[in-house]
Amino acid sequence: MNISTNTQWMKTDVLVIGGGTAGTMAAIKAKQANPDGDVLILEKANIRRSGAIAMGMDGVNTAVIPGHSTPEQYVREVTIANDGIVNQKAVYQTGKLGYETIQELESWGVKFQKDAQGNYDLKQVHRVGKYVLPMPEGKDLKTILTRQVKRHKVNVTNRVMATRVIVQEGRAIGAVGFDVRAGHFVVIQAKAVILCTGACGRLGLPESGYLYSTYENPTNAGDGYSMAYHAGAELTNIECFQINPLIKDYNGPACAYVAGPFGAHTTNAEGHRFINCDYWSGQMMLEVWKELNSGKGPIQLKMTHLDEDTISEIERVLWANERPSRERFHAGRGEDYRTHGIEMNISEIGLCSGHSASGVWVNENAETTVPGLYAAGDLASVPHNYMIGAFVFGRIAGTHAIEYLQDLDHLAPDREFLEAEKARIYTPLNQPNGIPHTQIEYKLRRWVNDYLQPPKSEPKLAIGLQNFIRYHETLDQMGAHDPHELMRCMEVHFIRDCAEMAARASIYRRESRWGLYHYRLDFPEKNDEEWFCHVNLKKDEAGAMRLFKRAIEPYVVDVDLHQEAYDVAVR
Repeated sequence: MNISTNTQWMKTDVLVIGGGTAGTMAAIKAKQANPDGDVLILEKANIRRSGAIAMGMDGVNTAVIPGHSTPEQYVREVTIANDGIVNQKAVYQTGKLGYETIQELESWGVKFQKDAQGNYDLKQVHRVGKYVLPMPEGKDLKTILTRQVKRHKVNVTNRVMATRVIVQEGRAIGAVGFDVRAGHFVVIQAKAVILCTGACGRLGLPESGYLYSTYENPTNAGDGYSMAYHAGAELTNIECFQINPLIKDYNGPACAYVAGPFGAHTTNAEGHRFINCDYWSGQMMLEVWKELNSGKGPIQLKMTHLDEDTISEIERVLWANERPSRERFHAGRGEDYRTHGIEMNISEIGLCSGHSASGVWVNENAETTVPGLYAAGDLASVPHNYMIGAFVFGRIAGTHAIEYLQDLDHLAPDREFLEAEKARIYTPLNQPNGIPHTQIEYKLRRWVNDYLQPPKSEPKLAIGLQNFIRYHETLDQMGAHDPHELMRCMEVHFIRDCAEMAARASIYRRESRWGLYHYRLDFPEKNDEEWFCHVNLKKDEAGAMRLFKRAIEPYVVDVDLHQEAYDVAVR
């Protein structure tokens, strides 16, 4: 195959990398803030069906609706659920701006469940407060967002994968990457860059062994985590893994948080409830892990006691949105919610602030520690942010990026940097008979499971870290036959970076915190005296990964963490 590596140059005011939940909203808000500005979304797939909400969403987990809850109540709940390790000013933004975001989405055609009086039909899943808002017709969410992107005249370049953010004169000035179909090297000059590339969903390996059968969208391979790190930005709490309850042998949740408000609940093999709250948290996952390893497993989501109308309603929500293959999966196994409990298990590990707390450090304005570089969505460090949080911080990033760049000019990227990155990217194409990316990735992620999967211990973490460091030599042996395979090779580079970050951060925090997310057998207790802080990391001037503590900023909402410890176990 004759592949061109010619260089394609592009120029824009705001560059949004990633066209999912946060990226589409960031671009729309940037155009609303300055209709005459140039805004470009760079997406390695196609924004019509890309990102974590590619096939829609069955509900909103963080809806702060006046009359039901307040931003202050929401901040308290997230602070307690995340063991107090939060920047409350950032969390408060989701509580404050979520309602108007929902209203704006509704004006665009997104449908949220209403009661007979026409009010939002909120459900209680969290320990305290009602924040879950079902979306029975949420399957078209992404196509609706794509339509708004076009209406706002946002420029979109699909099928181009970003590999590095360009930083010069102390600020982000663009990005480089390549066309995953034609193979062109692409250089984009920008005055501000917004990272919206989602979680690192391909960190751990699912029990099935299939590389792309992950809980998170498998195309989200930690791209933004790696790009932020190499740009010199701080990342935080990477030791706080994402681990979720999922349907056994299926890459998706049993959705107890959807079915729970209808009366479903999680039980052990004896039929007893062992948790009293299905809101995903590290504490809840620790109880799940304990139950599975206590001789009382397996566990299941039980709905057999519900009436026909209720089960039909649950099926309507779960089978039409987000993961529509769920219906076929159950049918293939002869399972019926009316007669069968749904066996659950624990997912592979990943990095995701939306579901836990690990991400690129941002403040309440979505700013990273590199001027001109913003982050939003599942890779930005706003704990338990979910979809509405991604929309909110996309809004914030887009508007603040426009304010930031008003008096800036484009800078010409350093030629030596471009040539070095071009050589790095195209190495696999120059050795097409090298080791296939599938084999390289499988071995890397097998090590993630062997040495990083909780419960953690320093001897195992240390072995994993050494393997990840040495793996640079193996990555150099990867081969690719075409630009699509080259994209997969670059994703393996991102995964390796994330694995090293996860290992180093897990070793550094010498305590247990966040339930199962950072459960260390050699330090099984929480130690607030030494570790009530963020663990941050960055690339230093010598190119080494440096870890350090960052103090927690004063709370804006009072929370007594000693009086209100998060406990979901049924005693």
